[in-house]
Amino acid sequence: MASELNILVLNNLADRHKDAITAVAPGTAVTVADLDHAGEYIAATDILVTWGFMDIRPLYLAAPRLKWVHALTAGVENLLFPEIQASDTILTNSKGIHGIPVSEHVLALMLAFTRGLNLLIPQQQEKRWSRVPTDEIHEKTIGIVGLGSIGREIAKKAKGMGMEVVATKQEMTTEIFVDKLYKPEQLRDMLGTADFVVAALPLTEKTNSLFTLDEFQAMKPTAYFINIARGAIVRQADLVMALQLGVIKGAGLDVFEEEPLPADSPLWTMNNVIVTPHLAALSPAYLDRAVKLFVDNLVRYVENREMFNVIDKAKGY
Repeated sequence: MASELNILVLNNLADRHKDAITAVAPGTAVTVADLDHAGEYIAATDILVTWGFMDIRPLYLAAPRLKWVHALTAGVENLLFPEIQASDTILTNSKGIHGIPVSEHVLALMLAFTRGLNLLIPQQQEKRWSRVPTDEIHEKTIGIVGLGSIGREIAKKAKGMGMEVVATKQEMTTEIFVDKLYKPEQLRDMLGTADFVVAALPLTEKTNSLFTLDEFQAMKPTAYFINIARGAIVRQADLVMALQLGVIKGAGLDVFEEEPLPADSPLWTMNNVIVTPHLAALSPAYLDRAVKLFVDNLVRYVENREMFNVIDKAKGY
């Protein structure tokens, strides 16, 4: 395969990132543009590097040379439009680079709840000195729904904190940091064992609205629900009801059905909810990791070898 390629990247890159790309594919032209101006370059583009949440369909339809679309995210739901699904265009993602920041975010949420920070921080604003109930995560059970690369990193850190780790997974494999695996159809059985339930699934047709009131009722009334996956895997009205009625104890939410979370959402003002604005995966190292993964795959593409993280367009991940 020819190494002289035109790569269009819909995000700013540092010179070191461009140099890393051209070092493995000499003669390659790397163009950086925002979505509004990408149309000026798309006709000559061989490889498009974008974000999984971007609407690139108009670009795709105007890209006769395009052979490969790479997402800087793990999620690719907005990239799975009919034309790309029916094509031979390679679609890859950045799965594998998010585990460190996301797992740290999950730990932060669990510790915030057990140490009462969700109650103490508002008290600090009021200059009010008042102790709140506290707990430990030590020997608690964490249930991870979806044991991909992020789920495994969460499991690793949770096990290091002395937790019991259970998880759902499509295939029953040996997992060094997981004490018990459940099949997806055993989800409710697993939910009843967990003190913390962490959603770490990709958004697909099967996982859309996976969590309804029935799932929350299967959880312990003392359990917390944490979502660092996608907002649409939860029926948000059911989650609000579960929190209001005390079906579950609390929730740490980084993703929502509608983003930004509307100002009139009751989730904003619940003292048993921690809201973060879809930043669990963010890190100063994010783009360095993403570009390294892309460069490793670019070498494979140029050498016509099997590539990493190729999306099954029918499954959506």
